[in-house]
Amino acid sequence: MKTNDRHVGTALSFALYGAANRMVRQHKPLLEPLGLTFPQYLVVLALLDEAPMPVGVLGARLDMDTGTITPLVKRLEASGMVTRTRDPEDERRVMVNLTPRSRAMEAKVRGITGRIKTACRMTDRDLEALRHTLEALAHPSAD
Repeated sequence: MKTNDRHVGTALSFALYGAANRMVRQHKPLLEPLGLTFPQYLVVLALLDEAPMPVGVLGARLDMDTGTITPLVKRLEASGMVTRTRDPEDERRVMVNLTPRSRAMEAKVRGITGRIKTACRMTDRDLEALRHTLEALAHPSAD
């Protein structure tokens, strides 16, 4: 590996780490009044789009393995934000659903996206391009 290639790779790693940390820091004061952590917020957002959802599907959608998503969902259940029930069609599957309490917070939860978008100081076009780039990095095609 050439020195310049190493530098580019290191710079990319630092930039991704810094951007991810900034996103979490930007969300924190908006999520604390709702009693949510950043990963819990992502679970609630996914369920607002489609619920109920099997734990496995939810984990796949958020790119979280079972060892991460299961405790996260259990903490959300303990706080009264979600319910977990066995799928009557397949007892092996656990379905996750939002409670009325979390559904009542939908406008506040969804409103966070706009506030973060404003804090990013990027155009809609730039944000969309960034999202596509990050998705391609997270899930490269099998060419």
